[in-house]
Amino acid sequence: MRIDVWSDVVCPWCYIGKRRLEKALAAFDAAHPGADIEVVWRSFELDPSAPAVPIESVAESLGRKYGGGVEAGRAMVERVGAVAAEEGMTWNHGSSLRVKTVTAHRLLHGALHDGGLELQSKLKQALFEAYFEKELNIADEATLVDLADSVGFDRDRAREIITSSEFADEVEADIRQAAALGATGVPFFVVDQKYGISGAQPVEFFTQVIERAWDESHPAVTLVAPDSSTDASDSSTDASDSSAGGTDSSAGEAGACGPDGCAI
Repeated sequence: MRIDVWSDVVCPWCYIGKRRLEKALAAFDAAHPGADIEVVWRSFELDPSAPAVPIESVAESLGRKYGGGVEAGRAMVERVGAVAAEEGMTWNHGSSLRVKTVTAHRLLHGALHDGGLELQSKLKQALFEAYFEKELNIADEATLVDLADSVGFDRDRAREIITSSEFADEVEADIRQAAALGATGVPFFVVDQKYGISGAQPVEFFTQVIERAWDESHPAVTLVAPDSSTDASDSSTDASDSSAGGTDSSAGEAGACGPDGCAI
């Protein structure tokens, strides 16, 4: 089963949603050992007008947009940081920069293409940590190269992607698909290509939807047996024929082998 997640690496609710999804998946895995669920990270630009070279912090931007100045902006940042703390995360992003994220998204697509889901997931986490916990400029080439290197993504390959337009089409395709699915904001989750979840919902809600999707795609097998009204004459197997190798003539049963051997 697959879960596609549209998010942006500067979106606080996307980071919180990621943590809640991970908790739900851990609970699901405990209940279903060996269950295979893939998580694919999709691109979404929360602020397409953000500059590639930062000129202000997020707090300054929020204060300017909603009024109240930088102090009001910091209060908004602190409120969502308190929610993150409830999920076990310690944030420090009062001075995080308002920056364009398209290059980070292209790099995430590169990680998926070159290294698969595990490398993409590691890079996604590293980008979130860089922005919300370390206040790093995730539009900066050197910073992105270092982050890629920290999760095992080849530095030269990462720099090649960052300094080109590679995977730009994939980023745009993700954004178009999100719009087609009706996503007007992020995070936006699609479970098994069937159920859409908007926003960083509680862990219990994620668990319920994942369980439902899993049960529908992996239906339980119902064991059936012939009832007492079955007419033995309808059977093509002669119960008196000992050469049937284990056919049991008693009603409702059939020959079978188990750990203790075969009934003859």
